[in-house]
Amino acid sequence: MPVDKPQHIALPLKYRPMTFEDVVGQAHVVRTLRHAIAANRVANAYLFIGSRGIGKTTLSRIFAKALNCSAPVGTEPCGKCENCVEIAEGRSLDVTELDAASHNKVEDVKPIIDAVQFKPVASHYKIFIVDECHMLSNAAWNALLKTLEEPPPYVRFIFATTEGDKVLPTIVSRCQRFDLRRIQTRDIAARLRYVCEKEGIQAEDDALLAIARGADGGMRDALSSLDQLIAFTDGHVTEKDALGVFGLVGRAELEALAGAILSGDTARILASVESFDSAGKNLRRLAGELLKHFRNLVVLQALGPETKSLEATPEQIAVLKRQAEGVDPGRVFRICDQLAEMEDKLRYALSVRTLIEMSLIRAGRIATTATVEELMRAVRALKGAGAPVPATTASLGQPAPEPEPAPTALPARKYAAHRLPDAAELASPAPAPKPAPAAAPQAPAAKPVSAPVPAAPPVPPAAHAPSVAPARRQEILDDPKLNALLTDLGGAEITDIREKGTR
Repeated sequence: MPVDKPQHIALPLKYRPMTFEDVVGQAHVVRTLRHAIAANRVANAYLFIGSRGIGKTTLSRIFAKALNCSAPVGTEPCGKCENCVEIAEGRSLDVTELDAASHNKVEDVKPIIDAVQFKPVASHYKIFIVDECHMLSNAAWNALLKTLEEPPPYVRFIFATTEGDKVLPTIVSRCQRFDLRRIQTRDIAARLRYVCEKEGIQAEDDALLAIARGADGGMRDALSSLDQLIAFTDGHVTEKDALGVFGLVGRAELEALAGAILSGDTARILASVESFDSAGKNLRRLAGELLKHFRNLVVLQALGPETKSLEATPEQIAVLKRQAEGVDPGRVFRICDQLAEMEDKLRYALSVRTLIEMSLIRAGRIATTATVEELMRAVRALKGAGAPVPATTASLGQPAPEPEPAPTALPARKYAAHRLPDAAELASPAPAPKPAPAAAPQAPAAKPVSAPVPAAPPVPPAAHAPSVAPARRQEILDDPKLNALLTDLGGAEITDIREKGTR
């Protein structure tokens, strides 16, 4: 007669939290629910929103058990009374679960509307849990609307969904909304370590970290992956096995690639991408891992290594601190922009490897190319220190051009374009004109010989202009028309004032 083997229970089901204390990564929701139970301020309806595998349905069941537990331990369900056992096994008459993904019509919610009229059989509350509630049709929501707005005092509704924006606003306004967070990588790795110890499995820390990274914030996905790896490795989980099964990149290799980007080493970047592609790694996931690494680098530079916003293990934090030394935060931020743009383009790219290579090379150039702001800061620092600013061409390795000779100073004008001579200058006699240079003698013609022509009498020098009265001279100088004319004729000057009819 064959011996029955013990039936295997999947790790996500076996280690599903049964109390608020066991819930990981949702402290803000757990605290609110505990206080509501302790103060007897339980709302009519609750709405849990979050991604897959982070505890929406689990929290709904724990909350239902805490409300209907016969012997609660403070605000925690005992897990041993008949109500807790029935709710955990899904056979309680007072707790009804509806999968809205497959029951989304009006006739599917009619039993809830009918059951609301009856009091609970053996519990404090009659509780209705609607999972994936965003799948309900508008007609089904409208059928529930009046019941949800004014339920009997013994009825409570709990809705759970992954897409809260698809729930009708009239429904959201009648519920207390809780947005569940993705669970941090270090919290998932710690939970996986706890499960391995309970199961007697040997696992490397880097292997558990790789599983936690691949779970993308979901505890259920992480436990399912661990269950798969245990079956693959027969009880000893290594990082190499984890990376091979899920197509992930090792932590050390990822940090080395980030270092190559920060140093602008194009050869190392291309060699790393080639090795990942040859090993069959998931290059799309690599883009997300790199973006998360540089995001942690930005957070560390801004808030320090002790902040809770840093999603990294102590070993990763040590590497981040080394990489953050001597790197301008502005450059790291621009690298994050480049990686985010790359991740967005990967959705439509046909050649994934080429896009990743070109994007990472651009990121390396961003890390090593000085920006305009950095150049301006350097110039200000040099000016403040009193040191001469080097020429741009010399800094680029080119010979500096020879200095141009200083321009020859032009002789200063006697008067500016807008300045008029004073009376003393005008009173001085005008300078006599320079005599014209004598013309060169021409060779006399040979024939015929003519008589010499008598020389013309010399021209007498021009007589001095009669003097102008000082009042008249000042009147002429103050004439606005004359001043406007001098202003229009740039460089014009007054040299003499004569009476009319004189030369």
